Amino acid sequence: QLVASGGGLVQAGGSLRLSCAASGRTFYSYDVGWFRQAPGKEREFVSAISRGGFMTEDADSVKGRFAISRNQVEVSLQMNSLKPEDTAVYYCAAGVGGPSKDTRYYNLWGQGTQVTVSS
Repeated sequence: QLVASGGGLVQAGGSLRLSCAASGRTFYSYDVGWFRQAPGKEREFVSAISRGGFMTEDADSVKGRFAISRNQVEVSLQMNSLKPEDTAVYYCAAGVGGPSKDTRYYNLWGQGTQVTVSS
């Protein structure tokens, strides 16, 4: 099971740091991705990191603002310069098919954490 945490309410231009940890699993052997879903919209890719941490990929909408990183027990998503359009429920996911933008490559999902950015 994956546990996502760190969400909250922040003003535009502010920062948040999300964390994703796995309970009862060897987390470092998984590729991990972050996705988000806003009300009435489809789930979209945000960022991903390979199991060794050597490869990362970010959505164009967050490049230069968000940074994904990991250690052996958790994956973090540092979110800076937040915008109201970043408001969504953020989900972390783990899989072994490579860091991917496609949700089908991930078979473990966390419960989501709400991020709300006020203008």
